[in-house]
Amino acid sequence: MGKYVTAAEAVQVVKSGDRVYVQAAAATPTILTKALADRASELRNVEVCHLHTEGEAPYANPELAESFHVNSFFIGANVRHTLKAGNGSYTPVFLSELPLLFRKNVVKLDVAFIHVSPPDSHGYCSLGVSVEASVAAIENAKIVIAQVNPQMPRTFGDGILHVSEIDYLVEVNLPIYAHAVTPFTAEEEKIGTYVASLIEDKSTLQMGIGSIPNAALSKLTNHKDLGLHTEMFSDGVIDLIENDVINCNYKGTLRGRALATFLMGSKRLYDFVDDNPFIEMKESSMVNDTARIRRNPRMVAINSAIEVDLTGQVCADSIGSRMYSGVGGQMDFIRGASLSEGGKAIIALPSITKRGESRIVPHLKQGAGVVTTRAHVHYVITENGIADLYGKTLKQRVNELVKIAHPSHQEAIEKAYYEMTGCLFG
Repeated sequence: MGKYVTAAEAVQVVKSGDRVYVQAAAATPTILTKALADRASELRNVEVCHLHTEGEAPYANPELAESFHVNSFFIGANVRHTLKAGNGSYTPVFLSELPLLFRKNVVKLDVAFIHVSPPDSHGYCSLGVSVEASVAAIENAKIVIAQVNPQMPRTFGDGILHVSEIDYLVEVNLPIYAHAVTPFTAEEEKIGTYVASLIEDKSTLQMGIGSIPNAALSKLTNHKDLGLHTEMFSDGVIDLIENDVINCNYKGTLRGRALATFLMGSKRLYDFVDDNPFIEMKESSMVNDTARIRRNPRMVAINSAIEVDLTGQVCADSIGSRMYSGVGGQMDFIRGASLSEGGKAIIALPSITKRGESRIVPHLKQGAGVVTTRAHVHYVITENGIADLYGKTLKQRVNELVKIAHPSHQEAIEKAYYEMTGCLFG
């Protein structure tokens, strides 16, 4: 085979017993994963490992369990069923440490599937919108296969690699995975307003995807000199950057540049970051490094949760014992913001689920995982207000969190907590 091959030809290098790493998020190289799944009858015990991926994951079909096993470092909706079906596993790991698993050969890689922009006149491609742990995977995999796509934005930072580092290239021309911006609800707008009230000028922001971060960002149009040092960002930052609200002039890490490790949003976002030197895409071992995060004065970390108990324990990766997502980078940024000069660590969530159940609870569900401990949390925000937990006793925390629970649940959760603990003070 030459370097430029079809997807079917490229995946012939995968052998039974191999471990394959797949680039994540909007950069998911689905043409390659589909070609691999098409070889199911020829393969046995191939492990496919990755963070959250987009699109279909045909290798995750339980009927192909003899051929493929999914190992998720962060569980996406397209593979969530594999844990119950038995053809999938979850490996808890901080996003900051995932590259180390590859570099230390704790998780040895045979093949890496990546998705890049076409080589430029000097032979350099870009990993585009998803760097995360892919650089470490490329360095440590025996074989690297790239899906080469002119619709992949060229971004600056760690995701630049020479075509000589790639063993096989598969040319495609198709849009990368995008998410339209959705309007936020009245509750999300209230949460966004409360979040924005805690953000001072010259703060540096970390936030995730979704309506709550976008709602908060929409309230920052009159702020000045904000910075961006975040695991990922979406469309909500574009107008703030273009209007010089986010200029990164007062950051402590990579001043003058917006920093992220992956991106997810609409085509507008991908057009905005294409060939834009203001945006630096770095490996998660750097972006999510607590020591670097804390160098940013007034670092504000805005993260979400599935539920929070009345002492401040945050469950963000499971619904009871059922794994739902993953550890990700929440603790990396919560701790970094906490240690920053003037920093703030925020957990923001609606007070109730779509079914009307309280997300502020007397105790976490049986089997639920604690991603962020009660000692790490500063603020918890719902549409009902802000609970300031920093330096508070357990009794004071209960009072703060009951206030921001949904009014229809406040009395019940407070009563349940004290019946459970058997005391009135903590």
